[in-house]
Amino acid sequence: MSKIHDEESFEDFIASHLVQHGGYEQLPSEEFDREQGIFPDVVVSFVKETQPEKWEKLETAYKGNARKRFLQDLTSAMEGRGTLELLRHGLRTTGTRIDLAAFKPNTGLNPEVQERYEANRLGVNQQFYYSTTDPKKSIDLALSVNGIPVATAELKNKFTDQSVIDAKAQYESDRDPGEPVLKFKRGALVHFAIDQDEVEYTTELNGDDTYFLPFNKGHDGGSGNPPREDSHRTAYLWEEVWEKDSWMDILQRFIHIDTEEIRKGGVKVGEEETIIFPRYHQLECVRQLVDASKENGAGEDYLIQHSTGSGKSKSIAWLVHRLVSLHNDADEAVYDGVVVVTDRTILDEQLRNTIYELDHKTGVVHAIKGEQGSKSQELAEAIEAGKPVIITTLQTFPHVIEHAKRLPERDYAVVVDEAHSSQSGEMAHEMKQILSGIDIDEDDDTEDLILKSAETRGNQENLSFFAFTATPKGKTLEAFGTIPEGGDKPEPFHLYSMRQAIEEGFILDVLQNYTTYETFYNIAKVIEEDPQVPQKKAVKAVSKFLKLHPHNIAQKVEIVVEHFREHTQHKIGGKAKAMIVTSSRVHAVRYKKSIDKYIEKNGYNLSALVAFSGTVEDDGFEYTEPGMNDGIKESELPSKFDTPEYQVLVVADKYQTGFDQPLLHTMYVDKKLSGIQAVQTLSRLNRTHPGKEDTFVLDFENDREDIFDAFQPYYEKTTIDETTDPQHIYQLESELNAFQIYTKHEVDQFAEAFFSPKNKGTEQAHAKLSSHIQPARDRYMVADEETQDEFRSKLRSFLRLYKFQSQVVNYADTTLEKLYTFGRFLYKELPRDSRESRVEFNDELALQYYRLEKSDEGSIELGSGGGSVSVPNETGTGSQEDDEVELSTIVEKINEELGTDFTQADQLFLDQLKEDALDDDHLRRSAQVNSRENFALEFDDALTEMFIDRMDQNQELFAKFMDNDEVQEVITNHLRRQVYEESQAANS
Repeated sequence: MSKIHDEESFEDFIASHLVQHGGYEQLPSEEFDREQGIFPDVVVSFVKETQPEKWEKLETAYKGNARKRFLQDLTSAMEGRGTLELLRHGLRTTGTRIDLAAFKPNTGLNPEVQERYEANRLGVNQQFYYSTTDPKKSIDLALSVNGIPVATAELKNKFTDQSVIDAKAQYESDRDPGEPVLKFKRGALVHFAIDQDEVEYTTELNGDDTYFLPFNKGHDGGSGNPPREDSHRTAYLWEEVWEKDSWMDILQRFIHIDTEEIRKGGVKVGEEETIIFPRYHQLECVRQLVDASKENGAGEDYLIQHSTGSGKSKSIAWLVHRLVSLHNDADEAVYDGVVVVTDRTILDEQLRNTIYELDHKTGVVHAIKGEQGSKSQELAEAIEAGKPVIITTLQTFPHVIEHAKRLPERDYAVVVDEAHSSQSGEMAHEMKQILSGIDIDEDDDTEDLILKSAETRGNQENLSFFAFTATPKGKTLEAFGTIPEGGDKPEPFHLYSMRQAIEEGFILDVLQNYTTYETFYNIAKVIEEDPQVPQKKAVKAVSKFLKLHPHNIAQKVEIVVEHFREHTQHKIGGKAKAMIVTSSRVHAVRYKKSIDKYIEKNGYNLSALVAFSGTVEDDGFEYTEPGMNDGIKESELPSKFDTPEYQVLVVADKYQTGFDQPLLHTMYVDKKLSGIQAVQTLSRLNRTHPGKEDTFVLDFENDREDIFDAFQPYYEKTTIDETTDPQHIYQLESELNAFQIYTKHEVDQFAEAFFSPKNKGTEQAHAKLSSHIQPARDRYMVADEETQDEFRSKLRSFLRLYKFQSQVVNYADTTLEKLYTFGRFLYKELPRDSRESRVEFNDELALQYYRLEKSDEGSIELGSGGGSVSVPNETGTGSQEDDEVELSTIVEKINEELGTDFTQADQLFLDQLKEDALDDDHLRRSAQVNSRENFALEFDDALTEMFIDRMDQNQELFAKFMDNDEVQEVITNHLRRQVYEESQAANS
């Protein structure tokens, strides 16, 4: 008799639940035929009961020997075609197709199909004696459908000092994958390793090379499973996943076989098959999205925050397959079509193959390729033709508006692969316009048309967005996020966090080995004259002079190459590669030249490639990417970098997003990174690869605190600081009107001409629009420089804010829409500031002192609890005038910032300010309860007041702080960080 805490009781508990609540029946082991790998009596019984007329045909064809011949045909077909295909598409024999399983229909319109579905026999077998060679060998549990095993499970009980690790080891070392029921494809489709806390699974047993994946729900933003008061943490497996309707749905719509070509030297030498079984978050996400669509219908938007490593392509494929055939409770199709927006060409093939594997249907997926002409024309025709699934690119989709004037009223699902910011901007507006099928009636006046245009910027009842992204921006969250019940801020509809992906081993933690360097300079003015230069532009120009200085680049190149040779080159079995991230195209060109020179000088066996767009002019020469890469075409660069011939890739604004190179191990950063750009750039390292155990970042430009602040919001669930205030746009409108650059009459006239159907496509249309813009432009031109600066900046803020806010706030306000339309054209007519001339220094400056030293190294540990991002909420400010100062002043200031520390008196003064802040109860509490970003809003203003209070104690430093933006930023960042961290520490 088993004890209540041992493995056998755990087994009894699960089997009992499946029989009593899951729709299963208990099957005894003696009914299992080990050679055939099936429960023959159950198989035959199911066929006879559900397809009696077909069984009669078999009896006739096989002259009374139907059972034996049928079972022979079945086991032969299982060896050839596999279990999954037979269950899903049936067995053909003697000209008859025998269904081996009946799946739930998409609608309830056919009661007979529903009856056959109910007739399915799901079996659970305890102590499953499976072996053809050792009659004593058994597996703890086996699940079957109509007598055909589809899953096995090894259970371990932590009360007896065993865990999921022991269950995995048992599969690896003591389960022969040659046994019929364990053979890949031919036998059970998935094998589970289970204890009370965790679940893992594999779809192919292969001895020590068996690869298990976690099948856990996640807990507190990370891996594992949440505790349950009344049951095991893993109870969701048998209570939810293995439940009859759920399990049959997985067999019908999720499990599929991927086939990948094996190539050597560009020649196909074979194929490799993989059974794909969904991870828990994929299964949960797709089902929740399907249920929400079924309940809400079209018109709702959904944001899915799934980290790199989540298997996003598979999730999208499963979702699209479900949405195409989704019906509501009234048996009406929820969507008439699905449009997939992606920049990844591989998704086309994956979608096509997945849908064929699931349904054996061709022609479902239509990719817009433009092989016969215009892509936008092809897209418009595909939509009008009612193609079930259309795949298009981010760039192509908006142009469909030019070709499709009206569409029948249809409901569409738009699945966006990586919800880039453009999705929540003008492109999404144009997508919604075309898919909504806006009609222009004969009796529509201009006001009606403007109102319709404004309304398209809000949610459309016939259009749903499903936006997948790993790093949602604030405006993406607000545009597509879901406000939870009782909440007031939008959140992702579904989450698979970066933290969970790291902890489950699907991506690497790129912040585990992070080393920063600090550079100290001293420069001199080497010309006699002391010209007046614009202060801000001059500071940037001097910084550029320093960054591009040959000595600076040469010193960094030496560090990079020697570090790569000593620490990186031997990683991943000697295959490791590195990326150097530069700040500009010229910077990349000089890095590449310097690396080549250094490698040649030292005789190293290394080769580097460089990636940048267009043509770069430097020192009188022109450079292109192919020219610097020995003629390698831009399109060929990724595949060339994948070869052993090249180890280092220098990039300038290329390959910092979407570049998937698992051998990339180390990144050298010589560019300021912040926010989402930092996350996306550094995440190029996070891909896993056999033998890749860690990553490394060497950063010449960024502080560890800045990198922490960039990653923290995306580590777990991303939220937003504040939601959009609809009144901000009205405030900006009022401030713009007050400039009196334009009149309401001119805005109305412009809108009349722009929206009037009579003007569409006429030669006079452009002239009419221009005539209504010119008076405002003329008034702008005669205004003083300060007014011009403020108006231009305010107008830009209005356009940006309205473009965003109209996505999430349905203003339906013709006055705002008129001003937005008028303002877009007026802004293009305003000349750029004549003072925006470039400032550059070359012969005027000389580098006198240079020191590069390591400042910090080790792991950057991210905290739990997630983080927040901001949304555009600007009310607009005029640009500050760039004061003219002497070049010598700029040089002095740069040296003070980068070459030396503060004086002892300065440091004492700053320490006193820090103590003042720490003694301020309000500031201290603010630091303890707020994020760094929110604390900055309060601290920065308070610091200015403290400087004023103590100005007599250090007038020189006070003057620098008040007059020099760069110095003020350095001091503020320094003190803010100290006050925040010491306040946090005091509270812990």
